[in-house]
Amino acid sequence: MGKYALLTRAHSLRERLDKTVTSSRNELIILLSRIESMGKGIFQPRHLLDEIKALSDQERQKLTDGVFGDILRSTQEVIVLSPWVAFAVRPRPGVWEYIRVNINALASEEMTPSEYLKFKEELVNESCNDNYVLELDFEPFNASFPRPTLSKFIGNGVEFLNRHLSAKMFRDKESMHPLLDFLRVHQYEGKTLMLNDRVQNLDALQSALRKAENYLSAVQPDTPYLDFANKFQEIGFEKGWGDTAERVLEMMHLLLDILEAPDPYTLEKFLGKVPMVFNVVILSPHGFFAQENVLGYPDTGGQIVYILDQVRALESEMLLRIKQQGLDITPRLLIVTRLLPDAVGTTCGQHLEDVYGTEHTSILRVPFRNKNGILRKWISRFEVWPYLEAFAEDVASEIARELQAKPDLIIGNYSDGNLVASLLAQKLGVTQCTIAHALEKTKYPKSDIYWKKFEEKYHFSCQFTADLIAMNHTDFIITSTFQEIAGSKDTVGQYESHQAFTLPGLYRVVQGIDVFDPKFNIVSPGADDTVYFPYTEEKQRLTAFHPEIEELLYGTIQNEKHIGVLFDRTKPIIFSMARLDTVKNITGLVELYCKNPRLQELVNLVIVAGDRTKESKDLEEIEELKKMYGLIETYKLNGQFRWISCLMHRIRNGELYRCIADTRGAFVQPAFYEAFGLTVVEAMACGLPTFATLHGGPAEIIVHGKSGFHIDPYQGDKASDLIVNFFEKCKEDPTLWERISQAGLERIKEKYTWHIYSERLMTLTGVYGFWKYVSNLERRETRRYLEMFYALKYRQLALSVPLASDE
Repeated sequence: MGKYALLTRAHSLRERLDKTVTSSRNELIILLSRIESMGKGIFQPRHLLDEIKALSDQERQKLTDGVFGDILRSTQEVIVLSPWVAFAVRPRPGVWEYIRVNINALASEEMTPSEYLKFKEELVNESCNDNYVLELDFEPFNASFPRPTLSKFIGNGVEFLNRHLSAKMFRDKESMHPLLDFLRVHQYEGKTLMLNDRVQNLDALQSALRKAENYLSAVQPDTPYLDFANKFQEIGFEKGWGDTAERVLEMMHLLLDILEAPDPYTLEKFLGKVPMVFNVVILSPHGFFAQENVLGYPDTGGQIVYILDQVRALESEMLLRIKQQGLDITPRLLIVTRLLPDAVGTTCGQHLEDVYGTEHTSILRVPFRNKNGILRKWISRFEVWPYLEAFAEDVASEIARELQAKPDLIIGNYSDGNLVASLLAQKLGVTQCTIAHALEKTKYPKSDIYWKKFEEKYHFSCQFTADLIAMNHTDFIITSTFQEIAGSKDTVGQYESHQAFTLPGLYRVVQGIDVFDPKFNIVSPGADDTVYFPYTEEKQRLTAFHPEIEELLYGTIQNEKHIGVLFDRTKPIIFSMARLDTVKNITGLVELYCKNPRLQELVNLVIVAGDRTKESKDLEEIEELKKMYGLIETYKLNGQFRWISCLMHRIRNGELYRCIADTRGAFVQPAFYEAFGLTVVEAMACGLPTFATLHGGPAEIIVHGKSGFHIDPYQGDKASDLIVNFFEKCKEDPTLWERISQAGLERIKEKYTWHIYSERLMTLTGVYGFWKYVSNLERRETRRYLEMFYALKYRQLALSVPLASDE
């Protein structure tokens, strides 16, 4: 939104506040005084709610029933700097207003994002003269770029783009020339596809299409393209239209419809079928990336599972499309990650590794280098920044050698992978897709304003800078849920949190990312249905694993792999599995279980987290381990609690979910924030009723009370009571467990499968590839701005991160 629009909305907000001063002056003074008494700082909606609850019934009703109630309900952040109280108000996702109130005078002032951020900086005494503060504003570069204003288009960018192209770009015959040119330049390894030089203009294209249509109408639908390839070449058509007469005719009808009367659906369908993608590079630099024996290592979890499942589905879809396009091309997919010479019993030291279940997909590993040569050991995802620029250069050389061609699509994963993808896409001039998985700014509250406190441990200045570069450089962004982009009515989305923020003393972002940008698309991943299938599928059940799982759950030996014994095997099991990170909140789940005797009576608790067989070097994991040992000692949990070290056997894990379902148990995902929630999908796909955090993706995956339940990890008592209530009702009505289980299964089949995902990704690549071509989406101005930002800020920040040593 432009500055004028922001000021206009802020003015309307001030008018509403002034009305409240007139109608409820005393009540407003009382509330503002209570807020002021919280002291200097930043406060979240829950803190504001506590102060409102402390008012008398009459005072509360008078404030919340009036126009001020709308402001209070929409406030996402409050800053107290006496005598001022500032409110960041969010009437709907992606739309923000800022206002501050002088408590003494009850005078209000509207604020622009820049003014609000400057005010916020005073909390850390970092407010500087505006002439010397770097303000980042990407809005001017998008001023002429089409974007929606309706919330329904957030995450449906391709739909909006197709509407725009159909209504604006293809408004007359002359405007069709970019489409003709796009089809004429299509080739692969020097071989022309789609159209040859016989089609020089639109009239010639329409004439050729009519001739082809007449010919195809007279042949059998299953006639192979090769039978009439020579004739079509004479007309002006090359390979790529289809492998049979029926498919070629369908494609030509779609193009004729676009030329006659374009509509969004036809355009998307046509572009999705144009052959564009044969070589794909997927970046995931950090962690231990391999197919076996790595799950549970620090920085190594759901993202690896996601990518491996993704490439299997994507290769299958690419092979199918290439065949249906009538082409004889072998696709290649490369997962590019870091080579780890100190591979600790994994294949992470192997340069090239074939991916199981694929024919044309490999893991390509490239080492990190420093002045002393190759870095041998693992380093945290928070420490990779000084290595990424040289890594990108090495990767460019390696993929050129391996593919003998440029990739058609580069997909980045997480902050580091997305930065490398941006560097490669710019260097090679190819389409870029960004997948965040998680944006740390959301996971660590106040990590922007107090970034200096986090810097030594997390180096967020590098990460947030890299995120801004990738978000604004990429051609399109895939998210798993709407929540990831723009949150919900009451919560801010991961990407939305990058709209306006400040790193005091470094730079202010007054417009970093716009959640209405049509580059955003929701494409949800799934679970591998050969591994995660319903517990009721008796013939598919992997019974060979049952003795091992029996020992895992009910064994009596306690050692570095197992702590705790389950005495009562008749009780259902509530189960959780995650990395032992602070944000995953596994210790929080154990604590809420410890504090609820009724829950302990009803169910056993089993968790799979951390690896106690080796000494951890991850600082967060070390802290969480200490917490866990403390809870076990304090609450004497033995008898109804079992703690299992991380399980790296993914196929057995699928059967483990089903064995938990056999006990009529449930899966609990208690994270403070979860970008998507792959374990939630896996558990539901196995038929296990699931309780999951309402902060992030799981709130969208689960329909509360129907296909599972939402819990708030910040309110442990309420979460444990909800679980108790479910299992008490199941004792009264056993069909309740089955209804929730079945509804969860249906939800997954409807929305969360890899087949749906791969189809959508290929279509998006086609549409955005075309959009990039016809609109020059690379935008020289944006690229130059990002190059300058990278050189002057990111590079210096990365160099300030201490280099790791193998000593």
